[in-house]
Amino acid sequence: MAKGKGIRSEFKEFIMRGNVIDLAVGVIIGGAFQAIVNSLVNDIIMPVISLITKGIDFSSKFIALDGGDYATLAEAQEKGAAVLTYGNFIAAIINFVIMAFVIFFIVKAINKAANKVKKPEEEAEEAPTTKECPFCKSEIALEATRCPHCTSEIPEESAE
Repeated sequence: MAKGKGIRSEFKEFIMRGNVIDLAVGVIIGGAFQAIVNSLVNDIIMPVISLITKGIDFSSKFIALDGGDYATLAEAQEKGAAVLTYGNFIAAIINFVIMAFVIFFIVKAINKAANKVKKPEEEAEEAPTTKECPFCKSEIALEATRCPHCTSEIPEESAE
C-alpha cells in the first residue's frame, strides 16, 4: 500500500508543476483558437483572395494524379482518383501565418507586461557587502578590520 501512495504523491507532484498545467491550458486554448483562425481563413480571408483573383476558389484547386480530367474535386474523389489538393495546402499556409502572427503579438504583450512587473524588483538595490580600503582603495569585505591587500588596520568610521 505504501507504493501506491508514493506513486500517487509523485504523480500529484508532477501534475501540479506549473509547466505541466501551463502546457495543458495552452493546448486547450490553442485548439479552441485554431477553430477561430480556421474560420477567419476559410470564411473571410479566402473569399477576399478569391475576389481579388477573380473568383478563384483555392479550396477547390487540385491535380488529379491519374491523368483524368474532373470538373470538381468532389467528382474526382467520388471516382476514387488520387488527387493533390494544393488549394487546401495554400489555405493551411495562410492559416499558419495568421496563427504565428497572432501568437507573436500575444507573447509580445505578455513579455511587456512581465517586464513592467519585474522592473520594480530589479530596481531594489541590494545592501552592499563590500567597502573600499581608505589606504589602498581595494575592495574589501564590510566586516574586515584589516585590509588583506595592504594589511592596514581599517578604522571603525570607514565601515559605513
